[in-house]
Amino acid sequence: MSKAINRIIKLVETLNISARQFDMSIGTANGYTLRMQKNNASVGSDVIERIIKTYPEVNLVWLITGKGDMFITTPSKPKIRSKEEIEAYISERLEQKLSEEKKALLDEILKEIDELENNE
Repeated sequence: MSKAINRIIKLVETLNISARQFDMSIGTANGYTLRMQKNNASVGSDVIERIIKTYPEVNLVWLITGKGDMFITTPSKPKIRSKEEIEAYISERLEQKLSEEKKALLDEILKEIDELENNE
């Protein structure tokens, strides 16, 4: 009987991604999948759960037992963000953070001015 790790390796190959990309996508340590394969180890239910949450099109029955089709629906490739998209996101977040800090500083200065005026 084939182990779940062998089906996971087959899934990774079918998704046409590297084991490293797969590990990152499900939030496991780098090298987890290949290490489990090398040791012919059993995969925990927490990892199975992460796979199904990340790849809901994967047939859970197939993943656990090997019965049925690999996918419930057509597999989707994980979205890989371009360098430009990442830079734009970082820039937007920095601007947002600076804006919040500027507003907080302005509120603090206005409060100090108000207190000074009330003390006169």
